[in-house]
Amino acid sequence: MTDEPNEPKLIRVVGAAIVKDGKVLCAQRGAGKSLAGYWEFPGGKIEVGETPRQALRREIEEELLCEIDVDKEICTSDHLYDFGNVELTTFLCHLIEGTPVLTEHERIEWVAPVDMPQLNWAPVDHDAVKRISKMTL
Repeated sequence: MTDEPNEPKLIRVVGAAIVKDGKVLCAQRGAGKSLAGYWEFPGGKIEVGETPRQALRREIEEELLCEIDVDKEICTSDHLYDFGNVELTTFLCHLIEGTPVLTEHERIEWVAPVDMPQLNWAPVDHDAVKRISKMTL
């Protein structure tokens, strides 16, 4: 085995910065989940055999019950939490079909990019938020 016993678990996840009418869909994590109350981009873990784009489409269909077009990659960042090292790849996305439905999060809101930094984001999301907040969508 090559892993050191103290090496944190790598958790590869994807996030969707879904854009509609110049605003971005932001989601707040619910009570009882890790990082409860923090804001994040909807998405989730990349399963074995999936590309990041495939994982993101699947996660959004499961989580928000809508279909997206995965556009350009914004960035990949990582953050070491007490439960593991999260590596997040965030993509700019566009709604194709449906309206996002609240199934896993406490709240979802459409936020203007310039206002996004005012939310209490999960640490791994900070880099993407900083980049998106400077974009004109």
